[in-house]
Amino acid sequence: MDEPILCAHCGEAFPVSQCTDVDGQALCPHCLEETSVLCQACGTRLLREDAWEAEGDLYCFSCYEENFLHCERCGQIIPRGEACYFPGNEEPYCDDCYDRIRQRKVIANYYYKPIPFFFGKGERFFGVELEVDEGGESDENAKEILAQANPLGREHAYAKHDGSLDEGFEIVTHPMTLAYHCQEMPWQEVLDTAVALGYRSHQADTCGLHVHVNRTAFGPREADQDPVIARILYFVEKHWDELLKFSRRTPRQLERWATRYGYREQPQDILEHAKKGYCGGRYTCVNLRNRSTIEFRMFRGTLKYNTLIATLQLVNRICDLALNLSDREIQALSWTTFATACREPELIRYLKERRLYVNDPILSEEEL
Repeated sequence: MDEPILCAHCGEAFPVSQCTDVDGQALCPHCLEETSVLCQACGTRLLREDAWEAEGDLYCFSCYEENFLHCERCGQIIPRGEACYFPGNEEPYCDDCYDRIRQRKVIANYYYKPIPFFFGKGERFFGVELEVDEGGESDENAKEILAQANPLGREHAYAKHDGSLDEGFEIVTHPMTLAYHCQEMPWQEVLDTAVALGYRSHQADTCGLHVHVNRTAFGPREADQDPVIARILYFVEKHWDELLKFSRRTPRQLERWATRYGYREQPQDILEHAKKGYCGGRYTCVNLRNRSTIEFRMFRGTLKYNTLIATLQLVNRICDLALNLSDREIQALSWTTFATACREPELIRYLKERRLYVNDPILSEEEL
């Protein structure tokens, strides 16, 4: 007789013959498909939560350990047969890191992505990608700029190749709290050095300033994060004209590099449209393609300290509103109410410069 047994996942009763044992847990056919996978190498069935991912496939731990290594420098997963080694050194490296160390390159490959270091105390972190151009894709210049960014051995930032630039590169920071960006990260020295070496950002027309925010700042789970992200998208769409002025971009530049999703009455509707991927892939005003962050891509590059800090403060304010206001409250929020509530000196100054503040405008310094 086929005795019934309770599925360890859903708790429903099924005949024993219909259930499959996975790591000591009896699973019904539906839960088996939902919660377990087959190891790509040996075919062993295991719980999805216990699987190890490499190059898009899932493995049991034994097969993962047998077939893959981690680059000693950047942490990237690499097949054992593709690992690079230096003479007398048993530590494995990926191709990019091996070449970078061997050639002593300062400007890394575009796909270089090291394990992030987090600077500052808090739950919300900002990663900056600042493109600079017209000064040459020069390792020596990048080394000078990074020497300012990384004092006392702290790796605040690194440099990457960017194919959209003519004669420059991208300065990328590790995640930092807003307070750390403002008080500890030596941005003024970095920007001054870049200008002295002949680089431009705003004036180059090719450069962007992108700001990443960690998704966990909006909640521990996707279900918690999505309503907040939906309100962020709503704010951007509702106040598009003001943010266009803030960004210093032209409408055509935004269409190419940071297209909008399109206004809808409900925040959730904009998010659902964005998730369907109908608009520009990662070249959207708020890129949602990254697993760990959302990326604000609207802003034109700058080598002016006040503008850079004001941009981070604006993104922080938008995140605050999306976290603390309801859908109805953010729908009712006007730009004037938003602007007059700003308290950060750099942000207020920049809003006045761009004539986005209620008070009289002030003269602005030249953007670089």
